[in-house]
Amino acid sequence: MTADLEVPGSWRDYGAAGLPSPLRAALEAFVEHGYHGTSVREIAGRAGLSVPGLYHHYPSKQSLLQGLLELTMADLLRRSEQAIAEAGDDRLAQFDAVVESLLRFHMYRREQAFVGSTEMRSLDGDYRPRYIGHRVRQQRMVDEIVLGGVDAGVFVTADPKGAARAVATMCVGVSTWYRVDGELGADELIERNLEYARAIVGYIAR
Repeated sequence: MTADLEVPGSWRDYGAAGLPSPLRAALEAFVEHGYHGTSVREIAGRAGLSVPGLYHHYPSKQSLLQGLLELTMADLLRRSEQAIAEAGDDRLAQFDAVVESLLRFHMYRREQAFVGSTEMRSLDGDYRPRYIGHRVRQQRMVDEIVLGGVDAGVFVTADPKGAARAVATMCVGVSTWYRVDGELGADELIERNLEYARAIVGYIAR
């Protein structure tokens, strides 16, 4: 099975992130020390490479950050798109699917999500617009579902775009506090947060 084959329901499946060793080492260091507090030598050491060996794969610390964020966003967007597609045409099902997908990603890829949120300021000018574009694309998925739900009478919020932003922000925020060994399991947390998300967009069960 290839990594990009979209098996039904696979957007819910999370194992190891499967990052190349230089990116895995960079991720660990960025989480611990931040981008600016991390040296290329430290990343190389964590990856079991010499500095020249690391540069053979990634020519700069900036390229490591960019490579990490590209893989992170590609994974997030693929999972969100697959979740929405599997939900069919029902607006509530689409909404629940994209919210669950965002929650699961920010639970199980929380370190990558954390670096993506906190180190946007560290991106150089050439790559930053591309990365922002990825994030805008993700937000628009939520926006379009909420707007469509309002048009269909499924949601009654008076501010669809504001509600969609609030929902996405809530999901992203999970990466700052979720712990696998926490008091509540992942499925219970998802169930609770789906209730909160539905309340934000004004869903009234019929």
